[in-house]
Amino acid sequence: MGAGHAHKLYRPAHSPVHALPPHCKIAAVLCFVLAVVATPRTALWAFALYALLLAAVAAAARVPAGFLLKRLLIEVPFVAFAVLMPFVATGPRVHILGLSLSESGLWGAWNILAKGTLGVAASVLLAATTELRGLLLGLQRLRMPPLLVQIASFMIRYGDVIADELRRMRIARLSRGFEARGVRHWGVLAKSAGALFIRSYERGERVHLAMVSRGYTGTLPVPDAAPATGGQWSRAAALPAAALAVCLLGWTL
Repeated sequence: MGAGHAHKLYRPAHSPVHALPPHCKIAAVLCFVLAVVATPRTALWAFALYALLLAAVAAAARVPAGFLLKRLLIEVPFVAFAVLMPFVATGPRVHILGLSLSESGLWGAWNILAKGTLGVAASVLLAATTELRGLLLGLQRLRMPPLLVQIASFMIRYGDVIADELRRMRIARLSRGFEARGVRHWGVLAKSAGALFIRSYERGERVHLAMVSRGYTGTLPVPDAAPATGGQWSRAAALPAAALAVCLLGWTL
């Protein structure tokens, strides 16, 4: 988990949010998402307050709204699924703009959109304010199984390598006059996918042998770092504490 593996979601800045230890931010985001998920879907005002809390965090972290909204496009497939729910769900029907929609489907779609969007926004803010190496170290300090952390680390490290291999294969196909234009070309693409898998597997074997020859024993070293102070934990806990208060109000009001 050496340096030099910055991800596109990270936005360098000097802010109170950036300065927090990674494991504090990871724990805070996890607790925030749990509070959002536990909120009753009928408490519409509660989700508006959650959005205001995230907006306050984004302002403190100096993350522009455009940067955040652009990264939220990753949830488009879930939005498409939610849009279909009012049409396919059963139960009492309501008529809106001439359309017969399921009442339970509407609530289900709202539940997915609201909670999913807030969860994705919180995750984007976490990634935007924490370096990739810091995220992995934070997971280790939170006692996540080391094997899972290593798998995530290797995926991140060599994802770009595999993407470059795929790009070279595409250029090789284009240089030979191949261009996929229909179903009859799927066979070539399938063979390319198989070749990419074999090359990736072989590269992984070579990387593993190189690591073993350099003393790798199945665990990655964790650099020494000062433990998080009580003040840092308190600042990180501000978001989930406020979310918990909103969640409790949502159940009581």
